[in-house]
Amino acid sequence: MPQQAPNIRRAAISALRAWSKGHTYMDTLIERHATKNGVSRQDRALLQSIVYSVIRNRRILDVWIGKLRKGKLDHETRDILRVGLCQLLLLGIADHAAVNETVNCAKSSVRGLINAVMRQAITRRGRLLADVAEMSPPVRFSHPDWLWNRWCRQFGKKDALQLLTWNNEQAVTLGRINPLIPEAAEAVLSYENATPIEGLDAFIKIEGAPPADWMKNGYIYIQDPATCHCVDLLNPQPGESILDACAAPGGKTALIAAAMKNRGEILCTDSNEKRLPRLDENLTNLGVDIASVRAFDWTHQAPDEWHGLFDAILLDVPCSNTGVLRRRVDARWRLRAEHITDLCNIQYSILENALQCLRDGGRIVYSTCSIEPDENNSLIEKFISEHSDWQLTKSHQALPFRDNTDGAYAARIERV
Repeated sequence: MPQQAPNIRRAAISALRAWSKGHTYMDTLIERHATKNGVSRQDRALLQSIVYSVIRNRRILDVWIGKLRKGKLDHETRDILRVGLCQLLLLGIADHAAVNETVNCAKSSVRGLINAVMRQAITRRGRLLADVAEMSPPVRFSHPDWLWNRWCRQFGKKDALQLLTWNNEQAVTLGRINPLIPEAAEAVLSYENATPIEGLDAFIKIEGAPPADWMKNGYIYIQDPATCHCVDLLNPQPGESILDACAAPGGKTALIAAAMKNRGEILCTDSNEKRLPRLDENLTNLGVDIASVRAFDWTHQAPDEWHGLFDAILLDVPCSNTGVLRRRVDARWRLRAEHITDLCNIQYSILENALQCLRDGGRIVYSTCSIEPDENNSLIEKFISEHSDWQLTKSHQALPFRDNTDGAYAARIERV
């Protein structure tokens, strides 16, 4: 193994420890701890694979630890064992590399314990893997019990099981060819590791990481086809004035601009001012030159100058992310049932505050990357029941186990 290899495990453990203490999102932590531990660019794929696999399989790893080691473990030692067993039992990394380099990450006082547990895992590997089939679904697929129970009620046990299975698969890399860059299609479609997706115009599947210059030159934007449903319902037209109210990082804004053929105006807002530079950079790279960017929190009343200003409004509101847990692997552990109730209140507030910004005859599309009825059709039904001058004209719910895409919801409402 390369000399820097031990740093991969050390970076994984330190990222997991920081995440467990509530420090930001995992993708940000991986980058931060890779840099801190001197992990080279070529080794970051392995680092991400280890960290994501540990989080994606957290419950089953803890079951295995319990079979191999009786008694209490401090949090750091448990994370080290999770990293070690993940390599041995899930990722197929060579035994000697997994054992030696993981043991070296531990304090001297627990190295003997780590070494003994990992060598037991090698000896008992066949039995440990065979036991998986007997575990309950939320343990086998490492989801919180409350989510499994909730989805069984909402979708039935068969579809809930398919959903857990989907969430624990490694997400494929999908991208959309950007029509605003004339040379994009030729450059992307000539790449041997890019395959067009049948039935989905401009979408491709990419094996491995896309060429670095594709993102900088705006040839593609990495996104799932489910992101298109809300923009299709919005139906933006050239020359219109559009509000993208929760715009960062800009993927849906780029879809809107493409539909408008870069003619008209788009106001992009986001409540987090720190996300605006990335939003601005993404739109510039993607060739979007009709958008302006502002920080604004739509749980507050809109400024007077925005009243009656927009032909169409997209509200891609903050949500539970339950439709994208395959990609946001740590979100399942951060989410609580009460968070969904809190989010529904925020979502409803955003929807109400946006109404006054629409011109007569305009339309609003409300969207989430959630599969929860409370955040989706139930919220829109409540809104329509309390606002008799509005009607639901069309909606779409994408479900991973049915549509083989991320989960997403979109609803278009218009004044009666």
